[in-house]
Amino acid sequence: MSSWSPERNQSPRGLDPHFSRTLFLLLLIVAPLAQGVTPDPEACQVFQSDNGSSINCHPPAKVPQYFPADTIYLSVEFFNLTQLPPDTLQGIPNLQELHLSSNGLESLSANFLLPVPQLKVLDLTHNALTRLPPGLFWGSAALHTLVLKENQLEVLETLWLHGLKALRHLDLSGNHLRTLPPGLLANFTDLRILDLGNNQLETLPPDLLRGPVKLERLHLEGNRLRVLEEGLLVPQPNLRYLFLNDNQLTMVAASAFRGLKQLDMLDLSNNSLTSVPKGLWTSLGQPGAARDMKDGFDISGNPWICDQNLDDLYQWLVDNKDKMFFRNNTCCTEPTAMKGQTLLAAAMSHVKPTAGVEMGGNSLAEHCTPLGN
Repeated sequence: MSSWSPERNQSPRGLDPHFSRTLFLLLLIVAPLAQGVTPDPEACQVFQSDNGSSINCHPPAKVPQYFPADTIYLSVEFFNLTQLPPDTLQGIPNLQELHLSSNGLESLSANFLLPVPQLKVLDLTHNALTRLPPGLFWGSAALHTLVLKENQLEVLETLWLHGLKALRHLDLSGNHLRTLPPGLLANFTDLRILDLGNNQLETLPPDLLRGPVKLERLHLEGNRLRVLEEGLLVPQPNLRYLFLNDNQLTMVAASAFRGLKQLDMLDLSNNSLTSVPKGLWTSLGQPGAARDMKDGFDISGNPWICDQNLDDLYQWLVDNKDKMFFRNNTCCTEPTAMKGQTLLAAAMSHVKPTAGVEMGGNSLAEHCTPLGN
């Protein structure tokens, strides 16, 4: 475990400090390339463009003391750094993307981002952060992508995110979150992607989605949710992708999907659903809708009880069977006479007398094929 602490040495006499930093890196990295010499493995890569410099530092390279003043992209990853000093980003005010993944960072200074007010993307994937300092984003009005994936967050406080006015993508997946505070997203009206997957959430605050008005992707997979309450998704009529797989859902409210007329993809696989309420599917996959679930749906891996309580689902499945993933792995577990039969075969058999639907020869397996076989 190590700590990166750049030394702020004085620049050579008579040279502008920004110029000297750029000259230092160019001599270290670019000059060998111009001479046909194999690049130094301990040097970072510098790419120049009309917009500014892009710096990539990965082991075995050594992190330089300074960065060019025109740096717009900076990647310092896989160094196992535990701490960064508050003035790390001093002297690069035009920075727009900062990637610090896989470093083992345990904390950040509240002033860490103040020198880079134009920052748009911050990636902190796979570190060891347990909290964020209040005030970290007070100067980050331009930040639109924040990735905190695979850290050690067990709680989240709304104050930690204050200052983010342009946020469009928030990734909190792969942490240890058990609950979320009310009003967490109240000010994120432009949020398009929210990833809360692979945490330990058992419930969600009813107002979770009442701030954003443009949400397109919602990841809730890999949690411990047991119930999908009515009203949670109502504020998001433009939602296109909804991932609820690998939870412990036993019940979905009849109105849970009401108004989701733009939905292209729904994943409810690997839950504990035995039945669903009548009317659940009314607004989904209907011909003539703005969207008709064109990217498909998955309800496999649930212990479906194939009786008359699924009448509503049967008709919907027949109407949307071409969009169904893993149809031969979506199985009936009860009653005994239906055990091992595919849910779609049960649906086709059930609706055939009234809908006049043909089975389609060999296009549909009647018996389930276990995944992996």
